[in-house]
Amino acid sequence: MTTYREAGVDIDAGDALVDRIAPLAARTRTPGVVAGVGGFAGLFSLLGRYRDPLLVSGTDGVGTKLLLAQAVGRHTTIGIDLVAMCVNDVITCGADPLFFLDYFATGRLDVDAAEQVISGIAAGCTEAGCALLGGETAEMPGMYAPGHYDLAGFCVGAVERSELLDGSRVRAGDRVVGVPSSGVHSNGYSLVRRVVALSGLPWNAEPAGLDGPLDEVLLRPTVLYPRAMATARAHGVKAAAHITGGGLEGNLPRVLPSGVGAHLVRSSWPVPPVFTWLQRTGDVPQADLWLTFNMGIGFCAVFEADAAESAATAMGGHVIGEIVPGDGVHFT
Repeated sequence: MTTYREAGVDIDAGDALVDRIAPLAARTRTPGVVAGVGGFAGLFSLLGRYRDPLLVSGTDGVGTKLLLAQAVGRHTTIGIDLVAMCVNDVITCGADPLFFLDYFATGRLDVDAAEQVISGIAAGCTEAGCALLGGETAEMPGMYAPGHYDLAGFCVGAVERSELLDGSRVRAGDRVVGVPSSGVHSNGYSLVRRVVALSGLPWNAEPAGLDGPLDEVLLRPTVLYPRAMATARAHGVKAAAHITGGGLEGNLPRVLPSGVGAHLVRSSWPVPPVFTWLQRTGDVPQADLWLTFNMGIGFCAVFEADAAESAATAMGGHVIGEIVPGDGVHFT
């Protein structure tokens, strides 16, 4: 006789995880939740919140940063990264994040590790003000190496049609405000892991110039920017960009209209030392560094010139450049 458990799938472990997830999800509940974790689908009501809403959706993962979390056995912050990578995209349209769903896949379910991951997801949802409405845990023997898992996230938000940010109001002469990142965030970890491997250092090493052990510095979670975005909206923001893979050069132009680009001043914000360490240790070309990483700016917003300084102060950021005729992003 061959059972499902003998084939590598432990239904009891899955049920135990659901029992642990339920209170985590319950703490993220918002007024729009009709039905959440436990059913076949999550339900959310928009009634009374919007007059003419547009739904805004986003999905993402955290890339090979997962391999670092798994290598050092620290799973509590990677879920925050997952939420941030999705929520930070959705809010660029001016949307409020409403709810989040996750997909957790592994070869053999480690209930403790999975609970740590999902506790991070719940923490991220709480900070973003959205509900953890549901998700999926898939146990697939043979698909993943022992101790490995994969994550995907899905966020849905809403914005009044009249308040949609599409960049169409951006004009030459506007200013760009940059909000700091916490470090590497969740892009470029294939390069990060390559540099660390070349260095020969263990993950718990404390290289000179960094403010902590490598694993601690590199696992710092992606900043969630909904509060910064709410402040930006109060100051008349015209466009916003989440700075992920492709850096400033690859992401800011995505929210600018045809005919304008951005001139950014690199000396206008501090670059976190982790990027200097990566460049020096791996002999990474300057161009690769700026096209791969956020370089200390995780979120950008565009304002009228006379509103930019006050917006930057309120958002905890810096005025880092100006919108100019042309296209693309250019640095001095």
